[in-house]
Amino acid sequence: MIPSGLSRRILLCGAASLLTLPAAAQAKMKIGIIGSGRIGGTLARLWAEAGYPVMMSARDIEEVRPRAAKIGHGAQAGTPAQAAAFGDVVLISVPFGALPQIGKDYARELKGKVVLDTCNPYLGRDGEMAKDALERGTGIVNPTYLPGTRLVRAFNQINAAALASDAHRADEKIGVPLAADDKAALEIAKRLVIDAGFEPVVVGGLATAKSFDPGNPAYHTMTARELRAILKLKS
Repeated sequence: MIPSGLSRRILLCGAASLLTLPAAAQAKMKIGIIGSGRIGGTLARLWAEAGYPVMMSARDIEEVRPRAAKIGHGAQAGTPAQAAAFGDVVLISVPFGALPQIGKDYARELKGKVVLDTCNPYLGRDGEMAKDALERGTGIVNPTYLPGTRLVRAFNQINAAALASDAHRADEKIGVPLAADDKAALEIAKRLVIDAGFEPVVVGGLATAKSFDPGNPAYHTMTARELRAILKLKS
């Protein structure tokens, strides 16, 4: 019989060794993706390549089956409801005008989950709801469309071409600004930005997301260093 004190030390050592395992060897969160276009589809590929279980979605599942098959790495296709239920984390990357319906249709599946929100308001496309969001800030408005979620504004200022071509580049990493009120959700978002091949730039709480909304100086693809300079962040 092992003495109780020794047993405790063995258990503690085992737990410590798990914490020091490389990221690739640790259990990966499942990621559901609602909106599998240029942004959502590219992130699906990057995360699948990094070892995350990914489910892409569309209302017509046949639209995403070939894309998931092309990505490989176990990427799956599903409906938006299935993707919302599947993910420990859910990425929403749809036209801004669709957000209220997404929040209503999948409220049960999304409740309590970390949601990465890439959706941007554009006046020419989204009308009055875009005007309201741009005036008040997406970090203030978007949570009203996705109540009950642990929302993080993320991947909204990087263009699709850079997302596809600049991941894991050897030069200075492209920065991805993040805003969230939930600290644990923010840490998860930071890890996912890194594993996608970019550098997270934490701006602050959700209210600060306005600083990188469309029309603001930080709403451009640039390095993390450049982003921090524009946003006047120390680190």
